[in-house]
Amino acid sequence: MQVKAYAKINIALDVVGKREDGYHLLKMIMQQVDIYDVLTLDKEDSGIKLSTNKAFLPSNNKNLVYRAAELFMEAYNISEGVRVHIKKNIPVAAGMAGGSSDAAAALLAFNRLFGVNAPVEELIPLGLKLGADVPYCMVGGTALCEGIGEIITPLKPFKNHILVVVKPKFGISTREVYENLDINRIFRHPEVEELILAMKRDDVAYVASNMKNVLENVTLKKHHILIDIKEEMKRLGALGALMSGSGPTVFGFFEDMQRAQYCYDYMKSKFEEVFITRTI
Repeated sequence: MQVKAYAKINIALDVVGKREDGYHLLKMIMQQVDIYDVLTLDKEDSGIKLSTNKAFLPSNNKNLVYRAAELFMEAYNISEGVRVHIKKNIPVAAGMAGGSSDAAAALLAFNRLFGVNAPVEELIPLGLKLGADVPYCMVGGTALCEGIGEIITPLKPFKNHILVVVKPKFGISTREVYENLDINRIFRHPEVEELILAMKRDDVAYVASNMKNVLENVTLKKHHILIDIKEEMKRLGALGALMSGSGPTVFGFFEDMQRAQYCYDYMKSKFEEVFITRTI
């Protein structure tokens, strides 16, 4: 069985509070894009065997797909084993939910592979144990995500809009970004409801000009190159540019493919991981 695991961007990411257990309360507009990993799954007699096309990725229980297999097999008393190969295309430690998307796709695939056929709503609590983005990645598309990421409200699809995506060479620790975020010093929050209305109108110019991610308050201070990428994108014709998740990936919306291609060519001369893609 082969399945695709799609990357995401954040059109809005707001932190609206903090729970007693330390988890941050979020309000996010999530959007899948047409960059994806491919997971190939086969049944085995026993055990979990995981491989990837990237030597630096773990193939043990430090990998979210391995942990997804453990959780699923325990939850549904699966005695058989599974072999999974991940062909990785989504940038790693990039703020695009690559690991979370792989885990989400794996849970949905195990559900079919082993004939469990549980509803997605039943699998979401398993996904949440793996990470705050996993439940959204199981639902996909365009969605408002609240709580710690588990309260998901599907929105009208905001599909087929052109993006250029740039991932600098370094990675970012999501945990470190949240640890360094002072929620009392967030003075400008995303206008989430206005953005949702604009997305319903398919008004990409408004969305691109007004999207906001409060985690930029932390990451951009530490990595000034991301400010440069955002400014360069706009200079090269982007309607607006934003950091996705905790970073360091930056994306920009474009009105047409010609301008996007111009930006892509320029960015590709500076950075290794650059993509032209679309919202899906």
